Amino acid sequence: MNRLGQESSPYLRQHAQNPVAWWPWGDAAFAAARERDVPVLLSVGYSTCHWCHVMAHESFEDDAVAAFMNAHFVNVKVDREERPDVDAVYMAATQAMTGHGGWPMTVFLTPDGAPFYAGTYFPPQDGHGLPSFMRVMASVDRAWREERHTLLGNAQALTEHVREASRPRPSDGEVGPQALERAVGNLRRVFDEPLGGFGGAPKFPAPTTLDFLLTRPDGRLMALHTLRRMLAGGLHDQLGGGFHRYSVDEAWRVPHFEKMLYDNAQLTRTLLRAYQVSGDEAFAQAARSTLAYLQREMLGPDGGFFSAQDADTQGVEGLTFTWTPAEVRAALSDEDGALLCRHLGIMDPGNFLDPHRPEAGRRSVLFVALPVPDLALEAQRTEAELGAHLDALKARLLAERHTRPQPGTDDKVLTSWNGLALAAFADAARILQDEAYLAVAQRNAQFVRTRLRRPDGTLHHTWGGGQARVEGLMEDHALYALGLIALFQADGNLEHLHWARDLWGVVRRDFWNEEAGVFMASGGRAQVLLARQAPGFDSAVLSDNAAGALLGVWMERYFGDAAAEALARRTVSAFRADMQAAVMGFGGLWQAAAFLNAPHAEVAIIGTSQERRALEQVVAGVFLPFVALTCTEEGGDLPVLQDRPGGGRAYVCVSRACDLPTTDAGVLRGQLLRLT
Repeated sequence: MNRLGQESSPYLRQHAQNPVAWWPWGDAAFAAARERDVPVLLSVGYSTCHWCHVMAHESFEDDAVAAFMNAHFVNVKVDREERPDVDAVYMAATQAMTGHGGWPMTVFLTPDGAPFYAGTYFPPQDGHGLPSFMRVMASVDRAWREERHTLLGNAQALTEHVREASRPRPSDGEVGPQALERAVGNLRRVFDEPLGGFGGAPKFPAPTTLDFLLTRPDGRLMALHTLRRMLAGGLHDQLGGGFHRYSVDEAWRVPHFEKMLYDNAQLTRTLLRAYQVSGDEAFAQAARSTLAYLQREMLGPDGGFFSAQDADTQGVEGLTFTWTPAEVRAALSDEDGALLCRHLGIMDPGNFLDPHRPEAGRRSVLFVALPVPDLALEAQRTEAELGAHLDALKARLLAERHTRPQPGTDDKVLTSWNGLALAAFADAARILQDEAYLAVAQRNAQFVRTRLRRPDGTLHHTWGGGQARVEGLMEDHALYALGLIALFQADGNLEHLHWARDLWGVVRRDFWNEEAGVFMASGGRAQVLLARQAPGFDSAVLSDNAAGALLGVWMERYFGDAAAEALARRTVSAFRADMQAAVMGFGGLWQAAAFLNAPHAEVAIIGTSQERRALEQVVAGVFLPFVALTCTEEGGDLPVLQDRPGGGRAYVCVSRACDLPTTDAGVLRGQLLRLT
């Protein structure tokens, strides 16, 4: 076993018995490279990465390849989810050198960490336009020994390029209502009107973009149509709930099968918002089934949520999730099996084949091929009867699926992604009025407080193997603080809001770049890296600067912190040029801009839980994305609570002018609708 056996990351532990003498990322590895006078071979991946597994099997498990690696390099393995700061820096170098990026990422570094050659996947033999991994390593070793001066010059040039590309280039000027209208118009130009989504294949769920569109009356139809098409497709797990990573086709039918915590947490909130906007129960039901999946398969015994599930089962992509008609009939009956096959598009020869394991055969990804109303006409049943029957059949088929081998689960707990899950369960508790979801959210907050919060109030980034690891990044503090705000809105416990304010203090102190007017992804510890990033583009998750801007506005709305809102305005303004130039990828910052342009609105309901219940139900049914909600038993230190009696009274204030307090649910609903 190499040095990875005691690491907390499951991905690193997967490589612990490789014949490669892997090191984890750290000063010790670079000191060893300096002592041996050899380059560092940096390999970055993650546990649910298909091609990472392929390269590991082909190369890192091969004794001859490993022997060459060990003889000529110090080999460092990094989990990109555990060290996103490391990944971001060297991905920038890889993209600069090759014109593209991806994982596995393979980068050769000087012993000082400067990159001089990079790529992604390298095969075991030359082919498909790629040199073999052994050929690449041999060339790098030869250049290190014979042409080091040239190589070091390349490393210096590439390092300067990465630093220059990472340097924030703030713009200025307000992002006002007209800019928000243009953003919606730009999205409409690339909107796939028949199929939903934006652009062609592959299609990603893009929850931050959908969330932005839901806040705009002129963009909601695009978001709702996209969600409905996603729910009918194979991207949506038709049996078990939740969503796979992305769709390889335009119609959302055939997914890449990995499941990520961040997708499912963010999409749950999007579905809940769509339910509030439309009143369509299908969105609420999809949110419930996604939360059920997260509780069933992604929730750890201590209250933390795991990171991801693999796309492969026993080396075959989608094997757990795909079916043949014969398998369905065997699990149900000929008649019921035929019915479900028609409903969910299960047929011979199937619509999916793993190109890397063709011997597994063609199988069917489940999608809604024949909707219940059309199927009810064929079956001569009422929609309600047929729907209930199909639900029962799907439950039986899911039970059968649980008997199959299951994809691997990365049980690493990431603070940032847990902030997204915390927000999802808190919103579900408030909007669906279900205290079972609230208990999950509260337990998660307790887990993070006791296991991932450091004595100085900062957070660790990851928990695994019974230990907290890696100093917390901007994403951890900002996203978890946003989750705590959602939890406060659900249970009224001021401790959650005060903790969010404490985390804002960390964000402001450790990650704000005053000169550039943006938030940096990592704090002072990351000075050992080549560069510090300031992301405003949403990758799969709300960007650091979007999260920081949103958090700053909430601090003003709840605590009257004008300085926090000023930082949020500076942040959005800093990315104004990028936001206007790009159609996609800035949904988070567009939400922040919309928040800053929205009226200053507060809703407080004060009284016992019994006194508040009817009023809280009214609030749950109205979409209020930019309203400071406070539902609590008694007053506190918030401005909205001061000098206001309880007794089940609701207070609605806009631009610091308040309606008369009311105890009447109907009156409150009228007041709230004026905020939408």
